[in-house]
Amino acid sequence: MMLGPFNKQKPDLGRLREIISVLIKYQFGNIMAQAGFKKSFKISFTRETDFEEDLDSTAPERLRLVLEELGTTFIKLGQVLSTRPDLVGKDIADELAKLQDEVPPFEYSEVEKVVEAELEGPMDEFFKSFKKTPIASASIAQVHRARLIDGSEVAVKVQRPDLEEQIQKDISLMRYLARQMDKRIKNIKYYNLPSIVDEFERVIDNEMDFSQEARNLEKFKAMFDDDPEIYAPKIYKKYSTNRVLTMEFIHGTKISEIIETDIDINRRRIAEIGTEAYFKMIFLNGFFHADPHAGNIFVMKNNVLCFVDFGMVGHLDSEFMDNLAELFIFTINYDIKGMINQMMYMRLIDDDTNMEELRFDLLNLLDKYYGAEIDDIGGLINEFSMPGIMVKHKIKLPKDFILLGRVLSMAEDIGRKLDPTFNGIYLAQPLIKKIIKKKLSPMRFLDYQTQYLFEIEHLLKDLPQTMNRLIFRLEEGKLKMETDLKGLDTFSDRLETMTNRISLALLISSIIIGSSLILQTDKGMPMPTIGFSSVGLIIFLIGAIFAIVLTIFIIRFGRI
Repeated sequence: MMLGPFNKQKPDLGRLREIISVLIKYQFGNIMAQAGFKKSFKISFTRETDFEEDLDSTAPERLRLVLEELGTTFIKLGQVLSTRPDLVGKDIADELAKLQDEVPPFEYSEVEKVVEAELEGPMDEFFKSFKKTPIASASIAQVHRARLIDGSEVAVKVQRPDLEEQIQKDISLMRYLARQMDKRIKNIKYYNLPSIVDEFERVIDNEMDFSQEARNLEKFKAMFDDDPEIYAPKIYKKYSTNRVLTMEFIHGTKISEIIETDIDINRRRIAEIGTEAYFKMIFLNGFFHADPHAGNIFVMKNNVLCFVDFGMVGHLDSEFMDNLAELFIFTINYDIKGMINQMMYMRLIDDDTNMEELRFDLLNLLDKYYGAEIDDIGGLINEFSMPGIMVKHKIKLPKDFILLGRVLSMAEDIGRKLDPTFNGIYLAQPLIKKIIKKKLSPMRFLDYQTQYLFEIEHLLKDLPQTMNRLIFRLEEGKLKMETDLKGLDTFSDRLETMTNRISLALLISSIIIGSSLILQTDKGMPMPTIGFSSVGLIIFLIGAIFAIVLTIFIIRFGRI
């Protein structure tokens, strides 16, 4: 479901006036004045202090109150910004994390209209019973308890009526305000408000599409299918659409209720199960539930944890996930050199980074979070993701890595509330080492061979065409080459070394692939005990020896 081209929609001037009035009410009047709205709207600007004073120590709290008063779209904006301390800073992110997404429910008559329109039939055709009073009500949707015709007990999530239209209007206004402030207020350019609105549009678009949430939930269920301690509700696809989500009703106790009461339960074990689940999600699957507040996790019979609400999830690609596990080990072992080497390998930093300054900053950062041992990896990741270190050292971090810091902080906070002595990192360290050991298994390397052979095959197949284009451009005098004059005296040596490596690598690749093809033929001397062509086998072994020698030279000497 796409919400449409907000930037082409005309701003609702009445709603814009309301937004500006609320911002002035909470003492952001000078920002509005600097953005040019004082001349455009006849609104009383009661505060005449300097702009800097508008952003004093109370600014994060005042901003949260603004978003709460402006309603659904702005509450969701605040929740998204709470996951991006790299954009808004830690103080604002922490304050926005307090936003309560609990609003009065809408009328049952409206629930009926949405459900019947989406399922294309009367309520009693699908449900034997349907509770009129919702069991939960939030800004996007509310949830009702019901029973299907076949007797299955379900929870039905119903999207608020006319929500899409309201969000379209509000995002159009957000974009307008963001552009005006970005253009006219020098101090606020750093935050790049237009890009924040773009990011929010993407997130809210996914969260409003309940079919995407259903896919996320099913993926999570498949990940933990063989884990008896982790559960997620079953989805009833026949009774689900983009705006209605019907899922299994969960009988259990919310962790928020366990924290607030004296329920007799093994709290430490619950914290351990949850921590293990999150580290498996992150380091083994690269797909994680990104809203782990205590109301979204239930404890069922036999200490089984059930996760609900998959509107917000995080993704890490497989290569980054593998490297992140190794970086994590270096971090909790206080190995600064290992951290820097791993960051270089992950291309988070490059040769232009001042390694000595980075080492000093990382030492200071780790010292803030280490006692006898590190006990707040989420907080450490959050601070590492702050604009200071990132901008200073030009560190390039994926967006979902930054979301990861918030998720781990929330999960660790739940663990400590369940058991004040709980240390998730102590539990996670052997688990991560086990995951890395599994990833380094020889059987896993065999899985990569097909991928590498295809890459070599593509390279060889495209090589003649690439050479033809290169020769043609040389003949036409159209070949352009850009070089950095710095280090020009060693450029020819590097070029020669690089050319030798490429040539030798291509030669070895050709030998290996060619011999692999010969191995599949019946030519050559028969070898009944092996079943391969003897000629192909000999050539293959020669290519393999060359490859090993090449690798040794590169590793040991850095050149051919």
